[in-house]
Amino acid sequence: MKKIFILLSALVLVSSAAAQEKKEVEKTGFSFGGFPIVAFDQDKGFQLGALANIYDFGKGGWYPNPRQQMYLEASWFTKGSQLYVLSYDNRFLIPRIRFSFAAQFSNEKALDFYGFNGYKSYYDNDEALTKSGYYKMSRMLPYGKIDFTGEITAHFYWKFGYHFKYFILDEFANDNTPDLPYGKTLFAWYKDLGFIEADEYKGGMTSAWRAGLMYDSRDVENAPSRGLWAEAFMEWAPKWMGTNKPYGHYYAVVRQYFPLAGEKLVFAYRANVQGFIGKPGFYALPFESVLGPGYDRDGFGGYRTIRGLMRNRLQGQAVCYFNTELRWRFINLRVLNQNLTLGANAFFDGGRVLQDYTDVSVNPSWTFLPSQLTKGGPEQFHLAAGGGLRFILNKNFIIAVDYGRAFNRQDNGKGGSLYINTGYLF
Repeated sequence: MKKIFILLSALVLVSSAAAQEKKEVEKTGFSFGGFPIVAFDQDKGFQLGALANIYDFGKGGWYPNPRQQMYLEASWFTKGSQLYVLSYDNRFLIPRIRFSFAAQFSNEKALDFYGFNGYKSYYDNDEALTKSGYYKMSRMLPYGKIDFTGEITAHFYWKFGYHFKYFILDEFANDNTPDLPYGKTLFAWYKDLGFIEADEYKGGMTSAWRAGLMYDSRDVENAPSRGLWAEAFMEWAPKWMGTNKPYGHYYAVVRQYFPLAGEKLVFAYRANVQGFIGKPGFYALPFESVLGPGYDRDGFGGYRTIRGLMRNRLQGQAVCYFNTELRWRFINLRVLNQNLTLGANAFFDGGRVLQDYTDVSVNPSWTFLPSQLTKGGPEQFHLAAGGGLRFILNKNFIIAVDYGRAFNRQDNGKGGSLYINTGYLF
């Protein structure tokens, strides 16, 4: 997850005391940022690290969308994970083609695992389970991608790219936690009962082409107030390219922005559906796929997908989710020749598994099974709601503070989750 900076408090205090609402400045040239990170995510814990963000607005005529941008990050989380990111996006180097690439490495010693098929996998919030690491596993993940986007007609584009992931998986291990109540983690139960196959238990590789179409009429990419942004693509990960468990993957999403009072009050929604053709390795399931600028984000449930739900709560062969958000930008300021907008938002999110990944029904001959495999109920929508604040710099860099609360305790044993991060979700 990404990021809030320790300079934020000083910036807000100065702008509130000294700045006045003024007409926006058109930015030109390079805009640099290098900051320490102090962030928080309910699923990962406190985040410490550093990042550098570089925007190039050229000699004029590009703002508010930069003609190129680069992002670098190195982060460590208190719940036992690390994240290193390099991403780059360019609109001018190749005539009429936008290209982006990203390289990422994450090492998560306590990755959440709640089973497959949504509510069919029961979540027991017993303290002995949650503190022991019963719902955890470990994962190292090198990831790389390169994508290209070209214009067909006004607002209509083609997309094409290559994505690579290499998963290294293992049991959760921490000598400082209590003994596991059932003798092993849920991840180990799934493996021993055959719900996770032996040839994918330790991980595997995905190597895939992606191709699709996009319609985009947003006025601003990173902080839009009007327009329609829709896209659909297919992913093909064949065995001859190195994929251990070959598959096809479809993805479709619609995002729309309605100005209710100019830029000051905006209603926005996102509706997403995606699923697999063929049976991929289970490790490929929980990712929000991206074709174009940015990179794949993991976890259906959590800040980037369904706020208020536990990360990775939804894992299935096909899933859908939605976000609805009312965005209020209540003041625009000029601070040190920078455009600063302060805003608030209220949201309602939800999602569900549309198709089971595998049958997790139990065999009556098994003498003992954990409650996660015996108390599950029918799948239905997992819902949450909440609100937050936004600090928007030059219509691109956005600091986000959100709190989301799940409607069902099966989706969040704590009831709700706090996130301090960057960017709008969509």
